[in-house]
Amino acid sequence: MSSGLYSGFSDVAKQAMMQPQESMLEVRSKKNKLYIGIPREISFQENRIALTPLSVALLSNNGHEIMLESNAGKAANFLDTHYSEQGAQIVYDTKKVYEADIIIKVAPPMLHEIELMKPGQILISTLQMSTLKADCLQAMINKRITALSFEHLRDEGNVLSVVRAMSEIVGATSISIAAEYLSNVFGGKGLMLGGITGVPPTEIVILGAGTVGEYAARTAISLGAEVKVFDPSIYKLRRLQNNIGARVFTSVIQPIVLEKAITTCDVVIGALRAEDGRSPCIITEETVSRMKPNSVIIDVSIDQGGCFETSEVTNHTHPVFRKYEVIHYCVPNIASRVARTATYALTNIFTPILLDIGEKGGINNVIWQKTGVRNAVYIYNGHLTNKHLGERFNIPCKDLDLLIVSNR
Repeated sequence: MSSGLYSGFSDVAKQAMMQPQESMLEVRSKKNKLYIGIPREISFQENRIALTPLSVALLSNNGHEIMLESNAGKAANFLDTHYSEQGAQIVYDTKKVYEADIIIKVAPPMLHEIELMKPGQILISTLQMSTLKADCLQAMINKRITALSFEHLRDEGNVLSVVRAMSEIVGATSISIAAEYLSNVFGGKGLMLGGITGVPPTEIVILGAGTVGEYAARTAISLGAEVKVFDPSIYKLRRLQNNIGARVFTSVIQPIVLEKAITTCDVVIGALRAEDGRSPCIITEETVSRMKPNSVIIDVSIDQGGCFETSEVTNHTHPVFRKYEVIHYCVPNIASRVARTATYALTNIFTPILLDIGEKGGINNVIWQKTGVRNAVYIYNGHLTNKHLGERFNIPCKDLDLLIVSNR
C-alpha cells in the first residue's frame, strides 16, 4: 500500500479508514404516495377497525399518510394515542377523513357517508350484498367510486381470505358462547363441555362442515365435548375429518338421523351457508320444540336468514331469547364480540394490499396484476362490474378486464 495515501493522517485516523464501513444502500423512491382515511364505524355494534397501530406504522414508514377519525379504534381497545404515536394523523371532523384518496372501513358505507366521499375515490369495505340498498349503490356509481368488497378478496391460494379469517374466529367463538350459556350464570343446564373423569361429555351438533363448522368442531373436541357434524356435501365432511385429524361423527343430512341428534343434544350450532341468497332452513319449529329444556341454539347463519325456523335476529346487547325453553343465540356479527382479535386478522390481509397499491403505482396496476384483488372489485370508476348486483338492481354491468385495458 502506498505510504503517501494516508499522508497527513494520524495513526488513529489511518486505523479508522481501514475498518469495515457501513454499506450505503439505495433508497427506492415510492411510485405512489397513498392518502388513506379510516373513519369511525357508525354501524350498529360494529367494533372492528381495518388497521392496527403497527400496520399504520408500517404504512407510514413506507411514505404513506393515514388520517384516522378520533375514537375509530376505541371499540377494539386501540386508543388515538396508539395510532398517533405510529404516525397517523388524528382528525375530529368526519368530512376531513373523507378527503383521503383511499377509504378503508369494515361496515359498508351508509348513504350519508357516501355523500361525504369525493369523485373518483377508492373504497375498501364489506359489501353485504343481502342488505345492500339500491340508492347506496347508485350513489357510489354517480361519484365514479372504485369499490372493493372484503368478502370477495382472494389470496394466492384462491381462498376467500377475509371470509376464511372471520369464519375461523366465529367457529371458535361459537363454542365459547355455548359454554357460557350452558352454565348456571346464564340460566343454562349447569354443564361443562366435557373433559371430566367419570362424567359424560356434552353433546354438540354442528350443521355445516365449512370453515365455521371445522373450527367449531376443533374447539369443541379440544374441550372434551362429543361432536356430531352434518352437511349435505360428503366432500366437505371428508375434508373436515382430514383437517381436524380426529375421527368425529359425520353424516350427510338425513332427516331421521338429524332429528334424533338435535332432540338429544345439548348444543346445536347452525353454520350452513348459501352461495347466494338465503341459507337453508332445515330445522323445523316442531323439532326445536322437542329439544331438551335449557339446550342452546347458536345460529351463525342468521345473517343469511338462519338454519332454524325459530331463529330471530338478536344483538350483542340482548343476545338471546327463549322459545320452547330453548336458549337461542342469533347475533349476526359474532366477530365483533372479539373485535381486537378480528382486527388483527383483518389488518394482516389489508396492509399488504395497501403496500402493493403504493409500490405498483396505483390501484389500477394492482387490479391488473392481482387476480384475487380484481375479484373483489364491484364498481370500477363508476361502472358496475358485478353481474349479480346488475341482475338484482337492473343496472347495466360492464366487463372489468375491458375497463382496465381501456384505462392503461
